[in-house]
Amino acid sequence: MAEWSDGYWWSRDGLRLHYRDYAGPSDKPPVICLAGLTRNARDFSGIADHLAGRWRVIAIDLRGRGESAYATDAMSYVPLTYLHDIEALLTTANIGRFVTIGTSLGGIISLLLAAAEPGRLAGAVINDVGPTIDEAGLARIRSYVGRQPAFPTWLHAARAIAEVHGPAFPGYQLEDWLVMAKRLCRLTGAGRIVYDYDAKIAEPFRIPNGEAGFDMWSTLDRLRDVPALLIRGALSDILSRPTAARMTERLPAMELVTVPNVGHAPSLDEPECVEAIDRLLARVA
Repeated sequence: MAEWSDGYWWSRDGLRLHYRDYAGPSDKPPVICLAGLTRNARDFSGIADHLAGRWRVIAIDLRGRGESAYATDAMSYVPLTYLHDIEALLTTANIGRFVTIGTSLGGIISLLLAAAEPGRLAGAVINDVGPTIDEAGLARIRSYVGRQPAFPTWLHAARAIAEVHGPAFPGYQLEDWLVMAKRLCRLTGAGRIVYDYDAKIAEPFRIPNGEAGFDMWSTLDRLRDVPALLIRGALSDILSRPTAARMTERLPAMELVTVPNVGHAPSLDEPECVEAIDRLLARVA
């Protein structure tokens, strides 16, 4: 397992935010990892272990997740605020050009960064999300996001997560669910295991169009001159096959990789993902 150091920065509205910083050479743009709605920096442990040493990897806890502070205003849990938070990090850490790996919500933030920081995005991995999001997947996420059960053991947490996400990962065994549980959950001081995010992130997400709130097709065009990779789970209920096809038609240089027997969202530990990310970074280098 690669070592990392803890990094912190301050948002515009005064929140102390956290990232894991995996060391790498300074002559390459850092790889900034942006997780999905209920996820955190631990989601990128596998790909960070693979890249660390060859690339600097910055795995971010968005506000309200992991070791980042929770917001007092639930309506700040929206993509534009996350964009402002990342821009504050870029300024604080003196980062010029960078690569993004964005899963789901993180992919939306990546598209916003491409539009807001023209010329600075050196490459982008968009993991299982697109400008059009399938309503079936949104309804599924709305059905569980914000609920905060507490589990007595990691085994209980793993089994509960398997009940929710089983259709997306039909090949997973108990050890895989335990890995997911330890990425998604945390142990409290009272010895209980809970989801590692602020339940209030669900509030804006439940508003119609709250998951994005704008048309992302125009932002996708900002990747036209940027090395880009689109990853799709073959069973995804968020990124449909037609949407993925339309994205690659719009951006002919974007590589599309479909991960078999996986839904939303690929963990990026799959061999197809690791190899594709290596190809993308070779284009960047």
